[in-house]
Amino acid sequence: MITLQDKSVLVIGIGASGMAACRLLLKHGACVTAVDSADTAATQAQARELRSQNVTVRIGSNAPIAGEFDQAVISPGVPLDLPLVQDLRQRSVPIIGELELGYQHARCLCVAVTGTNGKTTTTELIERLLTHTQRKTVACGNIGLPLCDVAEQTKDLDILTVEVSSFQLETTQFFRPAVAVLLNITPDHLDRYPTMADYVRAKSRIFENQQAFDWAIVQSEALSQVREAGAKIPSKLITFSARDSEADIYLDRSLIISRIEGWVGPLLDLEQCQLRGPHNAENLMAALAVGRVLRIPLAEMVDALKSYVPAPHRCELVAEINGVKFINDSKATNVDAVRQALLSIPPVELGRPNIWLIAGGKDKGFDYHELGPLVAQRVKGAFLIGETRERIRAAWGLFTTCTTADSLLEAVQQAGAGAVSGDVVLLSPACSSFDMFRNYQHRGEVFGEAVAKLNSGGAKEEMPVALNSVG
Repeated sequence: MITLQDKSVLVIGIGASGMAACRLLLKHGACVTAVDSADTAATQAQARELRSQNVTVRIGSNAPIAGEFDQAVISPGVPLDLPLVQDLRQRSVPIIGELELGYQHARCLCVAVTGTNGKTTTTELIERLLTHTQRKTVACGNIGLPLCDVAEQTKDLDILTVEVSSFQLETTQFFRPAVAVLLNITPDHLDRYPTMADYVRAKSRIFENQQAFDWAIVQSEALSQVREAGAKIPSKLITFSARDSEADIYLDRSLIISRIEGWVGPLLDLEQCQLRGPHNAENLMAALAVGRVLRIPLAEMVDALKSYVPAPHRCELVAEINGVKFINDSKATNVDAVRQALLSIPPVELGRPNIWLIAGGKDKGFDYHELGPLVAQRVKGAFLIGETRERIRAAWGLFTTCTTADSLLEAVQQAGAGAVSGDVVLLSPACSSFDMFRNYQHRGEVFGEAVAKLNSGGAKEEMPVALNSVG
């Protein structure tokens, strides 16, 4: 554990991660200064809370800040090219992320999960495996609970389960998971990374500090990308894939099968789980591999995984009205997540599109054209919202009818008006939510409210027993 007593520490960003970092720093006797470029009602309230604890706070500016600092702690959403960050680097102030700060004060081993899509689902699956078999764990990190807020609890845990994003991995120093999971790498955050290779290298940092006796559990296709980017994996390796039958764990129709020595044969039947689709098969494969490494009996793992119910906003069926299904996939914030959602929805008739797709939001630098052929096959019409609506219309206009809407409510109303029995109205944005909503959860909630208004006339609504998930 690195001592913080009487150290002068600058925290950059006072959202959830920054506030957690401040709390941990104060507990360990640091002298804390906090800054945030936003000057909103939320940041003003956070600033008041911090000032009541003798934290020096400045909001509403990204400019360099005077003073000598022993350390800076940066929140994951803060760009590393800010003038403030560049000034700190020129002054040779060490900069780490909130994840790294929490890790440096954790007292147990951790399993870490990264990838473009499926991180949260897989993290929850691993947490369920562990708790179901009486191992003490907490799921934290990018899943919503900052690692700094659970660092003090780790002395009582068997293992920590951590979801990590590429942004968090950029600012690690000693972060070393005993088991590191890499699910997949598809285009995302291209507004932050100049090239895909830069994005791949950021993800690959999850393996950087591993030792030969640690474990890496990696999707086969992602492994090729890691190697092409020049990154190394020093630990023991297990591969998995829903498409590569040569992987250590692979999919054969609905069966997840292992060829790992001493663990050969079928592991789990996807038909017996509440998760569907090849992407979820890979999430389950990764969880099974983690369980194997941690020596959890297969029968106990299967029991835990079969009963897992996915979280909201991941291909969540919110209502069925007059035979039309309304599905909330607000968590789909990149193009590949939308692809998986479209592929997971079965057509009513072979070759006939039955999906009314609602997409759009804050631009992340994607090429939307690549989804065009699949849109032509599956989408009857697209309703586009947010700052990317014209870009997406230009990309998809040759493949399906595209209509722009000024709000999510308007898009739901227009889609519902054209839908007939057997159709699906799918919110799968392919973009982040921050142009119109607080976060993807808020966007999904607004979608649910808009659907409820459609149903307020008393049409029969059927709610599902089990929901699909895109992760």
